[in-house]
Amino acid sequence: MTGLRCAVFGASGGIGAALANALAARDDVAEVLAGSRSAAAPGHAKMRPFAFDLQDEASIAAACAGIGAPLDMVLVATGRLTRADGTGPEKALRAVTGEGLAEMFAINAIGPALIAKHALPLLRRDRRSVFAALSARVGSISDNRLGGWHAYRASKAALNMLVRNLAIELSRSHPQAVAVTLHPGTVDTGLSQPFQKGVPAEKLFTPQVSAERLLAVLDGLAPADSGRLFAWDGAEVPF
Repeated sequence: MTGLRCAVFGASGGIGAALANALAARDDVAEVLAGSRSAAAPGHAKMRPFAFDLQDEASIAAACAGIGAPLDMVLVATGRLTRADGTGPEKALRAVTGEGLAEMFAINAIGPALIAKHALPLLRRDRRSVFAALSARVGSISDNRLGGWHAYRASKAALNMLVRNLAIELSRSHPQAVAVTLHPGTVDTGLSQPFQKGVPAEKLFTPQVSAERLLAVLDGLAPADSGRLFAWDGAEVPF
């Protein structure tokens, strides 16, 4: 397929910017819609910036209306590990607050769900299309051996379930579509820098390496893979 139109929500972040740039460099991509809060200037001739506020559904709806159909790929590269005031993630239950839980769910689960609500109708119905949102291995319930990070883990687990749900619904209207969540690995960005101690050098990826590997994973997925969580190496992560 050629002439692909791709939208990246969160294109100003480390992984989001790398995804947008990697897509723009591909010969099969004609246009990359790069979304951020400020609609930053494009870094490539194929890019068209747009503004959206992850916590304002009206702005998400307006952004999607401006993007228009058809879309071949929607990537949600938003997310937060710590609160806006810099606190967290919680190491013990005594540190959990209602405000902290609400903030993490708003950013990591509710925002991506609202993007899906308004962007999925723009996906092509006549050929393969993709929706993917960045999740995390620590959002796996069955893989949780350490505990802690309560709000982040729970919000990413919620995101995984939301995408599983929408994948089932999407299959009825878009039978060739793929909808998944992705674990990008430990990426050298501001989000992970306080938590990189002890990460082997070969497991600490640049945003560019992570983006290339995630896109390679997406290229290899089929509709039968919808509703699942995949890591940067193509391995499925159990829910």
